Amino acid sequence: MVSIRSTSDFVKLLQSEKELHVIHDLVDPNLELAEIQRRVVAKKGPALLFTNVKGTKFPVATNLYGSEKRIHLAFGPKPVQNIQRLAKLAKEIIPPRFSRLWKDRSLGLLPFQVGLKRIRGGEILQSDLGENTDALPKLVSWPEDGGPFVTLPLVYTQHPKLGSGNLGMYRVQLFGDRTVGMHIQIHRGGGFHYYEAEKEGQSLPAHVYVGGPPALTIAAVAPLPEEIPELVFASFLMGEKLRLTEKKSVSPYPIVSDADFAIIGKIPPKKRKPEGPFGDHYGYYSLLHDYPYLEISHVLHRKDAIWAATVVGRPPQEDHYIAEFLQDLLSPLFPLVMPQVLGVWAYEESGVHSLAAAIVKERYFREAFMGALRILGEGQLSLTKCLMVTNERINLKNFSETFKVIVERCDPRTDLFIFSNISQDTLDYTSGTVNKGSKMLFLGITEGEKEPKFPNLKKSFTESFKDSRFSQPVVFLPGVLVVKGTKFAVDDKLAKYLLNENLNGFHYVFLVDDSGDATKSDSDFIWTMFTRMEPASDVHSKTNVYKNHISFEPPVVFDCRMKPWIPKVLVPNSETSKSVDQKFQSMIDSLPGG
Repeated sequence: MVSIRSTSDFVKLLQSEKELHVIHDLVDPNLELAEIQRRVVAKKGPALLFTNVKGTKFPVATNLYGSEKRIHLAFGPKPVQNIQRLAKLAKEIIPPRFSRLWKDRSLGLLPFQVGLKRIRGGEILQSDLGENTDALPKLVSWPEDGGPFVTLPLVYTQHPKLGSGNLGMYRVQLFGDRTVGMHIQIHRGGGFHYYEAEKEGQSLPAHVYVGGPPALTIAAVAPLPEEIPELVFASFLMGEKLRLTEKKSVSPYPIVSDADFAIIGKIPPKKRKPEGPFGDHYGYYSLLHDYPYLEISHVLHRKDAIWAATVVGRPPQEDHYIAEFLQDLLSPLFPLVMPQVLGVWAYEESGVHSLAAAIVKERYFREAFMGALRILGEGQLSLTKCLMVTNERINLKNFSETFKVIVERCDPRTDLFIFSNISQDTLDYTSGTVNKGSKMLFLGITEGEKEPKFPNLKKSFTESFKDSRFSQPVVFLPGVLVVKGTKFAVDDKLAKYLLNENLNGFHYVFLVDDSGDATKSDSDFIWTMFTRMEPASDVHSKTNVYKNHISFEPPVVFDCRMKPWIPKVLVPNSETSKSVDQKFQSMIDSLPGG
């Protein structure tokens, strides 16, 4: 497989494989480019190269990873094969520690060399734009975004004391005043590094890369065990050592030689700027908050630089394919770091962190509960808001199949758990606060018997509602009912009133704004139910307390209506939509689709 070291390399490969469409017409990076991208993604179309972007000399490439074929072209089959081989061999080594496997190359675990390689010079040092970002593409994706953002930023920092590195994807806002906003969340590696530096009153050096080897982008978002450095993982995906160069007058860190762009500077301690709003991957706006910022010292780029970008929004978007590839790639590793866990799948349709499911072992009473807690304590999986676990060997990617197994085996009185007053993903506003919320655990375990506990749940709803505020009942699965309610009002207690209706035979009832829209597909169900519900506030049932355990008597009602504190759903600008209709829709219609 030919090495792909830059966005230009990848674009040329995609073009040769007829997986790229080049747009030479003038395109406005303010909303117009993003609208074109969304429409092409919706029809499962090709990658796009915009060669004439208003306000910049740099071409912009989007939708680079928006299909299984393009992911395969970027990496080939070897990473998946070698992860599987690594996992298999690890089981034969006692103890199966990642640090040993990755540091001891003499074991011959990998058929190629993996690691970092220092070189002199490097393409990234070919041009230096100085301290400002004026020449860079200024992409604005949604009408109420707070300004232009770098949408595929690869942020590299090092622990100020230990020197260990982290490459993460934290959105970066271009302020235009020799600073950029750094949305480094405390739950993540870069946030930990900044916390340590700020505690000592020190600035934290940081690099914001754009482009370079596709492996760099994938490594930045991979939910890796802490023992595996992202740069080394990028090398693993590439099948060769990742090239670094040093220039102390530019940065104390080594610089990725093959990146297309590098915004370099320091994040000062105890200083903040308003950052956002931003239309994010949950499908809503994340709001304006004060965040750290980077004081820029250099903006570097290679001579053939292409600005790699994406557009996020209500799933599925381009990042859907990245999420699926990473989960398939890393799934063999989960049993190594979590021995009770046989498989995990996070549903990207929920924004990833709102919902996940797992297959766990149940060799003794409630071992599955231990496995669930292990998942909720592991890296980025710890951000999971709702977790469903079962010991049935099922296809976790199939949500309807998975949820049906859970519903038939989870007794809400004994198998449903809510953990309140804990941390929640920064971008999840369902609790009405930032970084605070709750979690929910469904245990859908077959305990000895082969048959499910509840095989005869209702498959149809024939009752009439006594309360006129309820309408349009839809049975999504046996035992799962979706009901339209009136618009949410604070203290309306509508979910509790729903419990007074005749809901016999349904264990889980979801109260929504539009039951038809919410049940069109698995994706619509996942997005509606799990991005608008916070377990501690929005789960209602007649309850009993037995030995300090809250027992939920079925039915359990989930209030999944929009609340005033949940940010707006992302909607394109109408004038931009009309403009794209006139200027580009015929071109978009002519593109091949999936």
